[in-house]
Amino acid sequence: MNNSSHTWKFFRAGGFDQVKLETGADLMNLDQLDQKLWVALACPTTGLEFDPKTAGLIDTDKDGRIRVPELIAAVKWTGSMLKNPDDILKGGDSVAFTAINDATPQGKQLLASAKQICANLGKKDATAITLGDASDANKIFVNTTLNGDGIIIPESATDDATKAVINDIAACQGTVPDRSFKPGIDQAKTDAFFVECAAFDGWMKKAEADAANILPAGEATATAAAAVRAIKAKVDDYFGRCRLAAYDPRALAILNRKEEEYLAIAAKDMSITAGEIAGFPLAQVAGGRALPLKGAINPAHAAAVAALHAQAVKPLLGDKSELTEADWAALQAKLGAFECWSAGKAGAAVEKLGIKRVREILGGKAKENVAALIAKDKALEPEAAAIANVEKLCRYVRDLNLLCINFVNFRDFYDGGDPSIFQAGTLYLDQRSCTLCLTVEDAGKHASMAGLAGAYLAYCDCVRKGTGEKMHIVAIFSQGDDDNLMLGRNGIFYDRKGKDFDATITKIVSNPISIRQAFWSPYKKLVRMIDEHIAKRAAAADANANTKLQKAAEVAAEIDKNAKKEEPKKVDVGAVAAMGVAFGALSAALAGILGLFKGIAPWQFPLFLIGIMLIISGPSMILAYMKLRKRNLGPILDANGWAVNAKAKVNVPFGTSLTGIAKLPPGASIDASDKFAEKSSLLPKFLIVLFFIWWIHSYLNYEGWIYRWTNGEHGLPTPEIQKLIDEKKAAEKEAKAAAAKADAEARLAEKAEKAAADAKVAADKAAAPAPAK
Repeated sequence: MNNSSHTWKFFRAGGFDQVKLETGADLMNLDQLDQKLWVALACPTTGLEFDPKTAGLIDTDKDGRIRVPELIAAVKWTGSMLKNPDDILKGGDSVAFTAINDATPQGKQLLASAKQICANLGKKDATAITLGDASDANKIFVNTTLNGDGIIIPESATDDATKAVINDIAACQGTVPDRSFKPGIDQAKTDAFFVECAAFDGWMKKAEADAANILPAGEATATAAAAVRAIKAKVDDYFGRCRLAAYDPRALAILNRKEEEYLAIAAKDMSITAGEIAGFPLAQVAGGRALPLKGAINPAHAAAVAALHAQAVKPLLGDKSELTEADWAALQAKLGAFECWSAGKAGAAVEKLGIKRVREILGGKAKENVAALIAKDKALEPEAAAIANVEKLCRYVRDLNLLCINFVNFRDFYDGGDPSIFQAGTLYLDQRSCTLCLTVEDAGKHASMAGLAGAYLAYCDCVRKGTGEKMHIVAIFSQGDDDNLMLGRNGIFYDRKGKDFDATITKIVSNPISIRQAFWSPYKKLVRMIDEHIAKRAAAADANANTKLQKAAEVAAEIDKNAKKEEPKKVDVGAVAAMGVAFGALSAALAGILGLFKGIAPWQFPLFLIGIMLIISGPSMILAYMKLRKRNLGPILDANGWAVNAKAKVNVPFGTSLTGIAKLPPGASIDASDKFAEKSSLLPKFLIVLFFIWWIHSYLNYEGWIYRWTNGEHGLPTPEIQKLIDEKKAAEKEAKAAAAKADAEARLAEKAEKAAADAKVAADKAAAPAPAK
């Protein structure tokens, strides 16, 4: 498959490479394209926006599916009938006579047939044949008797004998419609008829060879046997009861039924063949009694007994008024050989004709005459087929390219132009329009396979109440959220012809729709859980309160006047302890949460909260992202009978294009006045503005801008400036400490010098001579 000399071009869409079909040569070489590169390998012939008659022509094996070999054969045949295969891509409802390839015998005959059709329709000067003209070509066959399909009708014969045989074959074997839409017969039915005739003749000859034994009543034997079979069970029952009565007379009353049973029947209106007594004995039972053939017979079976007497007993046993058990055995013995012969009946299909007519047909040349007539009709097949092929060519020229670009590749689906043939229409629901809608037959069966696509699927029942038309679809939602998508929601579905249907959601296969939906999903679930919990608690509290009120009312009514006053309840120490434990747990949790903010600048609090939200929503978003990346059209189409060969992805951007969200038209103006609108408060807006002012102030303060702008009078300095300030303060502190130390040392030195001077003075005084006296 990869040895083709043809050069292919590909385009990428849906995450995989698809072959381009741009020329007739591309189509004519499809048999050389590796099937692994085809987007689909099979598709159904129904449930598509594609002409079912054309699909039926391509589906040569009539199994309801178009496969690769059938599509290739259709393309090859069409290309061979045209001078230029590029005309297949042009499409259109007509084929020019000059476009038909008359270089081949088949093409030449097809061209002649096309011109003949136009001439027959009064278009002698036409230069092209339209699909409408070619479809009218079938009218040519309406009044034909020989039209090349191998099927003949009675009018095909020129003699009355052959016409009669054709009618006999049709009556015994059934008919098939020929091109004139009249019932006829073909070679298969003719062969089967004559086989049946021969078998019936052989079977009858066996009876004729031993007529005395097999046909004791002659031609009336069959009627006699039928009369015996019709009443046999009741006659056997009667003689069986008689034998039991002879054995034990005490059982006689029971064997003839009790009187009470007759009373129940007598209370009703009865007919002579009343079903109520059909189960009663054929006649009154007695030990050894013969069966009366006239007189006292159960009314429900009187006619069958009379037939037994007239058609079997009288011809075979003589005119008897009653039948003994021995006579009954003898009668069955006389018919035993007939029953054996009858069980081996052959040729039953032609029995209605009678042996005389069958032998008349076999004795003549009817078989040869009918076969010759069928052969004569068959000889016209090329001419008739050429007429039929004209319509086939017109249909293929119009439709083949459309099928190829929705089968070999999915160009229509991915290029955003015309919808693909599997898109059934548009669903409008919940302020969204879904263009990827497919028809389905069984939603449950379809969902079991389509659920693997990873898409959000809504199955809808669609009804047009005016006409009663019904259809079932599945719509893929690929944008928005699923808050308001639920069973029972109603919308409107428009099919490809523009007809509108009331659509109701009946089944949902839930999968992520968008990343935005996945982000808010945990919080919505939490809100729903809280709402449900509150609702349950409120309902339980309401029920508990009602119960207590009822009990209080009952107790109050029964209180004794002298009853002691109820002592006030003491404080429940256990409850207090439990409350303390709960308060401690909440305090610890709050302290833990506040501890997370330790060391975080105030302006970083919102970012911290955003980070927490991402941690909460992150798993849901990641899971949704993975599923949205794997969203695949293949299982959805496979569930509808396709055989998709590629991973036809529906990623987020492409999925968004398949589901439209309500938007105001460009240039539209909005009148915001709403007299029913809820009164808005300025407080939330004020708090939001205040929060942003605080956050901006915190950020600027943290970055030291306020400190710079106010020359250090307000705000916090940046860490670098704070470090310089700290270093300056430390230097000043060290200088002050050094100065204080130097001053202290100077004072100490001064004190030391003073002390030394004082000491010297004292020493000098001590050394000085005492003054003379």
